[in-house]
Amino acid sequence: MTATVMTDLFSAQRTWSTRLAWSLALLSLPAAALLALGTGRYEVPPGDVLRILLANVLPIEPSWPGAAERVVELIRLPRVLSAMMAGAALGMTGAALQGIFRNPLVGPQIIGVTSGAAFGGALAIFLFGTALALVGLAFVFGLLAVAIVYALARVEGKAPALTLVLAGVVVSAAFASLTSLLTFLADPNNTLAAIVYWLMGSFATANTSKLATLATAAGAATLLLWLLRFRINVLSLGDEDAMAMGISVERSRWLILGAVALAVAGVVSVAGVVGWVGLVVPHIVRMVVGPDHRVLLPASAIFGALYLLLIDTVARTATSVEIPLGILTALIGAPVFAIMLRRLHLKGWGRA
Repeated sequence: MTATVMTDLFSAQRTWSTRLAWSLALLSLPAAALLALGTGRYEVPPGDVLRILLANVLPIEPSWPGAAERVVELIRLPRVLSAMMAGAALGMTGAALQGIFRNPLVGPQIIGVTSGAAFGGALAIFLFGTALALVGLAFVFGLLAVAIVYALARVEGKAPALTLVLAGVVVSAAFASLTSLLTFLADPNNTLAAIVYWLMGSFATANTSKLATLATAAGAATLLLWLLRFRINVLSLGDEDAMAMGISVERSRWLILGAVALAVAGVVSVAGVVGWVGLVVPHIVRMVVGPDHRVLLPASAIFGALYLLLIDTVARTATSVEIPLGILTALIGAPVFAIMLRRLHLKGWGRA
């Protein structure tokens, strides 16, 4: 199979639906960001939000209260940017995984990195209680989970896709059990509530330091996935076709898995466990823009950023007490997953 033939297979991306999706995304994302920056217990009009932001680069005379500027720039801006970066990273990693495994029901948690990073963060809260330890241990155990999956799945120099999935399930279950053990042992008057709330997912503690950590991890990972977009396209056609085109299947797959691990570990270290985004967003975007990862990856990133930003805005404004992200993403993700499962069953477990 030549590269020309492969390109023809993905030619359906050049449709009106693709152009419409891009237009909606490019208009909706900045509008949603302005809305999120102004929404909360201290309301700031969108016009003031825009002027506050532009005043950093343009000579605009302040006409807004000083409290509004502090709320927008010091409190909400790091949180909004963190939610957008996390959503973009999870959307792109989910699209990449679904491509290389040729299964739309695969998400970032499939390689165990989410459970591993969650255990690392819970361990940091249990032992140290510092933000630096939380970020560091979440990274370490997230990447350790991938290494264990690699060791379990690799047999005679190869790691078949099914074996990788099964190894990911085993590793995820093991780290989930260890996390449950920590919650059982945690002091109910001190650390238990912090661990449980963190595991539910939240950007409430977002700041410039955590934003820098997330930007570094997610930026490096998504850049690598973008550079590997052609290989993801080839791997989505099957291992035999990929090898016929001269692609090193094992090396390419593990490069992609490493990038996914880095991105997800970065998200978990900053926001806790945020589920379903990497599963739901790429599947919906694929139905609009098609399976070509040259378009699907950036589209999943943009819509993932928009999706998680809206979810986080609802989480912190819907009630007087902030709702954990994991609750809202599961309430939306579970029905979507059920619909996807039904569609695949009716198609004989074919591709969506």
